This record gives sequence, structure tokens and C-alpha cells, in this order.
Amino acid sequence: MINENRLKDLFVRLVRIDSVSGKEGAISRQIRKLLEAMGADILIDDSGRHTGSETGNLIARFKGNRSAPPLFFNAHMDTVEPGKGVNPIFEAGVFRSDGTTILGADDKSAIAIIIEAMKVILDNNLPHGPIEMVLTTCEEVGLLGARYLDYSLLNARYGYALDTFDTDSIITKAPAANHFQFTVYGKSAHAGAEPEKGINAIRVAARAISGLTLGRIDSETTCNIGFIECSGATNIVPEKVHIKGEARSHSASKLEEVTREIVASFENAVANSPEKIEEEGLPKLAVEVENQFPNTFIPEDHPVVTIAKKSAENQGRKLVSKKTGGGSDANIFFSKNIVTGVIGTGMRDAHTVRENIHLADMVKTASLLIEIIGVHAGKEETTS
Repeated sequence: MINENRLKDLFVRLVRIDSVSGKEGAISRQIRKLLEAMGADILIDDSGRHTGSETGNLIARFKGNRSAPPLFFNAHMDTVEPGKGVNPIFEAGVFRSDGTTILGADDKSAIAIIIEAMKVILDNNLPHGPIEMVLTTCEEVGLLGARYLDYSLLNARYGYALDTFDTDSIITKAPAANHFQFTVYGKSAHAGAEPEKGINAIRVAARAISGLTLGRIDSETTCNIGFIECSGATNIVPEKVHIKGEARSHSASKLEEVTREIVASFENAVANSPEKIEEEGLPKLAVEVENQFPNTFIPEDHPVVTIAKKSAENQGRKLVSKKTGGGSDANIFFSKNIVTGVIGTGMRDAHTVRENIHLADMVKTASLLIEIIGVHAGKEETTS
């Protein structure tokens, strides 16, 4: 039932529209025209004033022809850099960029899939309950669109985010994440003539970092330092260094413990630094810790899982539950008591110029969405 050429053409059309984080205005306008022509009611929230985006999140509502609780599908409109001037190439059933930019399958493949699934349903008057599409901005820069989404505009209490690779799984467990920033202050001095008068901020920070366990800590927990910045000349003792990183865990208590250990390592490195100027209170430390997103956990008997697995079974497939180490809009929805399973579109090598996706995988996921919507519509009563 999927119109492969229509799906292909829509995806190409979407990836050619520049929409790096914060610049989603053009693609939002294009999607709005498409969905309004399909009969959707469109709402744009005011999240842009918080996220800095050109536009707010786009919510599209389709009325149902069956009595069922509302169901929602989510994707994000923004892409990472380099994402301007994408030139999609389609060969042997595979989409790629020309190698100078990302492709944008993350997450425009999801948008194309959801729209195609709804076109098939509407064109054939297939059974469906009320459907809400939630297309967010600024997902790639901290899930900002979902963070500032006007949740009073949503009726659905559960649904699916399309934002991963594997088309044969549903992600039911995802970690929480804490983002941390440290600024270590030392004192500048001439590095050749009188280094003794300075305090090297990089050296102090290096002692702190050397005391950390980075990478995979255990099966549930990871930690990473991803950014270190210090400006200045090589003949000046550096007086300030800025460090950013994150910790993730499926366990809230482990995340708290790891974060506490990270902060303590920096505090100890500063407090016990052999280079001190007591009267100036140097070296010193500024600390910022922010919870980026909470963890998600969906029980196997929740309708989000049972409907998706039944739908796959109806198609002669098996969908397996998985946990991930990544975060998505689903984490934010979960914190708002909106249960969200994450399913895949087939995107590969996302966030790189090697990004690619098979049209066959997109067709596969679009077919699954149609079946999910049909199975859901057949349930007169569904609890959340």
C-alpha cells in the first residue's frame, strides 16, 4: 500500500530544505502546507522564544474514524551540521549525500514516513483513532523543542518517536543524563620569565580529569569529557580553562553517585593544588550540573509495547524490546507522563557525512506505522 515513489520524492524534498538546529522555519512551513492539504489541524506553539528557533514545535491533529484514545507520533525537524545545501543522491535503493554534508535522514526520514503512512490511511479510509503528529525543533542541541513544548496542546498520553536505526526493535529503556561544566581559575604569568607567579589552570584541571573513570563504567552507566577550552599564548601561564562533559545511567542512584564523584574530583584538585595564592583565593572552581533528560522505562505489558509487537507479528515480523545509551525527545515526553516507545527508520551513520538510509527500510517502517494505527483503532478501550 505504500507508494514508494511518493515516499522517495517527499524525503528528497525534505532533505533539500536546510533546517539545522534553530533554523527550522522553512521546513516547518513546508510541512504545514502538506499536512493542511491532508486535512490536519495545525498548531505551532511558542517554544521558539525559549529555544531560539525561528519557529515553534508543530503539532498536527487528524480526527479519527474509530473510537480510540489519541495516539501520537514524534520526529524532529532539525539536523546537525554540516547540514546546509544537502544534495541527496539515490542509487541502488540507498539515499546518501554527496559527501560534503550530512544527509538528514536523522530525522527527516521519520517525517516522510509518518506523512506517507497517514496519506495511505486517509486515501484508503483505513481504521484510525485520533492521531497527533508532534514535530519538534532543536532536538539536536539538548532536546530543547521537547523541553519547551506546550504540553497543554497534546491529548495523547502515549505513542512513538521515530528516531533510531533498528527497524526490528522498540526502545523501551533509555538512560538519564547529567551535563556538567567546570571552569577552573588559576593565575596568569609570563611562562618563561616568572612561571612561579602563576597558577596553571590546565594543570589543575588535568589532575581532576586524571582521577575520573571515563567511558563505560558498568552495563548501565557511562561518563565522558567532551570539551576542553583554554585560550591564550604558549608563553602565558593559562589562568582559566573550561571543561564540559556528561554522565548517563539507567539507574538514577548510579547517575547521582557518578556525578557526585566527578564534582568531587574537581573540587579536590582545586582544594589540594600545590600551587596556591591564599590571599586571592586561587585556584578556584565554578561548577554547573544540569539534568539533560530523565530515564525511560516502559513495561512489556504497556499498550505502546503490546500494540507495536502485535502489529509486527501481523506482518510476519518480530519486534524486540531493547535498551539504548542514547537520549531522544522520548525521554522528555516520559517526564511529562507521556509514554513513548522509540522505533527505527533505518538511518545509518547519523551525524556524519557518510549518513545513509535504504528506501526499503523506510517502506518497512511506514508499513508498520499503518498496522500500529490499525491495531490501536481496533481497541475500544486501552489503558495507559
